[in-house]
Amino acid sequence: MDLQLQGKCAIVNGASSGIGFAIARLLAGEGVRVAMAARRIERLLEKVDQVRRETGTDPVAIQGDIRIAQDCDRIVGTAAQALGRVDILINNDGAPPLGKLVDFDDTQWDKAVQQNLMSVVRLSRAAIGHMRQAGGGSIVNIAALSALQPKPGFGLSVATWAGVLGYAKTLSLEVAQDAITVNTICPGVIETPRVAKVFGNTGASGGSAQDELNATTPLGRIGSPDEVAGLVALLVSSYGAYITGSVISVDGGRRGSLL
Repeated sequence: MDLQLQGKCAIVNGASSGIGFAIARLLAGEGVRVAMAARRIERLLEKVDQVRRETGTDPVAIQGDIRIAQDCDRIVGTAAQALGRVDILINNDGAPPLGKLVDFDDTQWDKAVQQNLMSVVRLSRAAIGHMRQAGGGSIVNIAALSALQPKPGFGLSVATWAGVLGYAKTLSLEVAQDAITVNTICPGVIETPRVAKVFGNTGASGGSAQDELNATTPLGRIGSPDEVAGLVALLVSSYGAYITGSVISVDGGRRGSLL
């Protein structure tokens, strides 16, 4: 199936590992010219080289910290200059620390807001002008299932990503006339380095955490970053052009609600 993405230009944040890397690699394989951004330049350069070798494309590496306002503008500006245009923006990063909400001070709250919410606001604001010049575009935010199904200990992520959901829905209404779509994906448990950090190696019953996660997922397994990347590719393609303002779970059936 040809997604008709050849020649499009994309910015993928958090592209040095996990879901961000999978998105960058898949889009590049579909003929998209990709700017890969991340904080850690050494790992980013390794992943850019991997995408180059595997897809035969020439991704652009941009070091930047999306928690910093100036870096958000610089990432978009550098990508637009290097690629010539911006058609696609993928807002993706890690997540704030785990812990009880009453234990976090104002500094930790501010860091979480900058990382999860304000980065999306700033990067989208900077990219939309370029998308209007290009005649349209797509913004996809990567949040998490916890934004829809809160869990104790995930409060910083839940609160800030809930803000992203409201922002993205409103933005989708305001830029629809510009042929710009805005959607948010909420992955469940995905096989990334963060899974081991969050769930550890041993489950609550003393068995393997991996086995417990598999057992509590209706499909019987955790997901892969490529499965999230596949949905991203659809949403930013011409086949996803009528989907906007949506929040979509990629969770193997873990979400326990009708809506």
